[in-house]
Amino acid sequence: MFGGGNDQPPGRGGRETLADLVRRETTARMSEREKWAALREARLYFQRPENPGFLVSETAEGGPLVPVFTSFEGLALFAGACGWASTTAEDLVSLLPEGVRALVDPLSERPFLLDARTLREAEDREAEGHEEGADGG
Repeated sequence: MFGGGNDQPPGRGGRETLADLVRRETTARMSEREKWAALREARLYFQRPENPGFLVSETAEGGPLVPVFTSFEGLALFAGACGWASTTAEDLVSLLPEGVRALVDPLSERPFLLDARTLREAEDREAEGHEEGADGG
């Protein structure tokens, strides 16, 4: 896990680079299965509490959630200047307390919930797709 404290992350100070544009356009063309495969290794950013762990928000309908972001800029829009940390989605899911899910990009047009079951199901769909590709080959 990469702890950033209040330091600036590697990046461009909020400006979109050509690499960001290419990544966004590539992602838009990916199948759902490809997106989930990429997400497992994606770096997610979250607010770091004073003590080791996660800042968990209790919600009436969604249960306990940890807001996480696919970009440092998204975290900054949500939390302002704060201590932060990042890790891969796969590691994040393994570190979350039992019954707690991550809400990915809660301020975006398409936020989604992430937990161990969601990643397992995506893995199963990915494996089924590879089997279908091998059979139809």
